[in-house]
Parts: sequence; C-alpha cells; structure tokens
Amino acid sequence: MLHQALKDVLGDHVNQAGSYVGPDRLRFDFSHFGQVTEEEMKQIEQVVNERIAANYRVMTEETTVEEAKAKGAMALFGEKYGSVVRVVHIGEYSIELCGGCHVRSSGEVGTFKLVSEGGIGAGVRRIEAVTGTGAYKYTVDRLELLDRTQQLLKVKTNEDVPRRVTQLLEELKEKDREIESMSAKLGNMDAKKLLDEKKEINGVHVVAGVVPERDMDGLRQIADELKQQLTEGIVVLGTSKDGKVNLVTTVSKELIARGYKAGDIVKQAAAICGGGGGGRPDMAQAGGKRPEKLQEAIEAVPEIVRSIS
Repeated sequence: MLHQALKDVLGDHVNQAGSYVGPDRLRFDFSHFGQVTEEEMKQIEQVVNERIAANYRVMTEETTVEEAKAKGAMALFGEKYGSVVRVVHIGEYSIELCGGCHVRSSGEVGTFKLVSEGGIGAGVRRIEAVTGTGAYKYTVDRLELLDRTQQLLKVKTNEDVPRRVTQLLEELKEKDREIESMSAKLGNMDAKKLLDEKKEINGVHVVAGVVPERDMDGLRQIADELKQQLTEGIVVLGTSKDGKVNLVTTVSKELIARGYKAGDIVKQAAAICGGGGGGRPDMAQAGGKRPEKLQEAIEAVPEIVRSIS
C-alpha cells in the first residue's frame, strides 16, 4: 500500500529499492529525485490509512510473469522470478509480485504512521514507519512528551504549548538583542581602553591586549573598532574561552606595503599559545590550546613587530 501511495503522490517514476518489514515497523527505500515534502508525507500517510480503513480483502494467486505484468503487477527490487509467480492483490488498489506473508485484509494493519524520511544515496530515499501496536506506542510516547512539555511550560492545556513556545522565543530574541547591544557597548569600552595603551614600535602604532571572554565574532568586532580609530597601525587582540585561545590581528593598508602582514604576526603569536592560524595581509585570525600562555603571547607582540621592520 505504501509503494502504491508513493506512486500516487510522487509519480509513477517511484520504484522500490529495498525494504524491511516487521510486525510493527517498516523501512522502505525508493527511487525519487528530490526530498519528500512535509505536505507530501501527510498525503502519503493519509492515503495508506484510508486504504487500511477500507479493509480491502488481500488475495493471492499464482500465474505467469507475463500475465501478472499484464494485470499491472509491480515487480519488487532485487527479486528473481521463475515461470510461475505469486501475485498479491490488496482490493483493487495494489497488485504486486511477492512471496512474503500478508494480512488477510488491509484493516488488520490497524494504523500506519510515518516516522522519518531522508536520502540514503543518489536518487534513493528512505521512509520509516510504524504500524499497529508500534503506531499506538509511538503516538502514546509523543503525547506523553507533549504532556511533559506542557508541565515544564506551566500552561493549562496542550493547546497552549505552541503559543507559549512562540512567546518564549520572542522573549529570547529580545534578550539576545539586549545582550548584543550590551556587548557592543562593552566592546567600545574595551577598545577605548586598549587605544589609550597603544605603543609605538619603530614608528608604527601597535595596539595589543587581552580582552575578557569573547568569541571570535566579538573579538573581530573590537578589532574593527580599533582599526577605524587607529587610522594607521597594527592591532593584535587575544581572548580565552572554554579553555581555548582566539587571536585576531589587523594591519592598515599603508603598513602592508612596508612588509607588515597580519597572517605572519598572528601566526607567531599563536605559536606561543600552542596553536596556529593565518589569513589575509590586512586581517588574520588564529587559535591556541594553551590559554595560560595568552598574556605571554600578547606581551611578545612588540618584539614580533620589531623583528619585521
């Protein structure tokens, strides 16, 4: 029934490419050129359940391959057929060549529930489903999960769950915006402090410092802020988070022509922290495994710059 439903919903190009059928679950591989959409999944499930509810009588007969195919029987993937074949009819809906065991009527399946769909190779998809007691248990488990979610969200009914989740997501977005705004302000404060502590090495302005816990994006943001305010110079920033070191270096355009390259500078600093990295002449980043060496790496920046001149 699933094989025929796939043809009905997706097209006649669908053919079986492997399967497993157990008492309460099944796996069905089939040829198809793209992902099965959520709407198509709903249609397939509905078609199969309608055929189950119709309680078609399942009949078998033995005939020749030619006669079976003349009746429209579908041959199954990988099967080799002799001169006489077994044909299974599910009412007037489905007819296949098959030697396997079957229910006496489609209604004995009880319920059919699609669980997953995905690609397993070029042009081959896989559907997994549960039936009968397996479908009942699957549904009960999902309802229990919904009940637990309702309790955690402290809403009166399961119907209130989507509304509360939407509300929490909006609140989370607002908190993220507040954190982003605060992070930007802190970044500007850090940038101002570092700028006040800039050094001059062989006529080159150098800003180097350790910034409190930041991710790489936050570190780049501060480096960009410093680059704009410094006009001409070299910026090397480092931070440690979750036991890892992040380093960012920027070099102004004028200094690149004099041989200062961000990739070379950050690579030497990162080596002190047990890491490495690189990038463009004007901007580069690196990582390290030894956060306890970060301060030493930053303090080494003036000497690194001096060695390039």
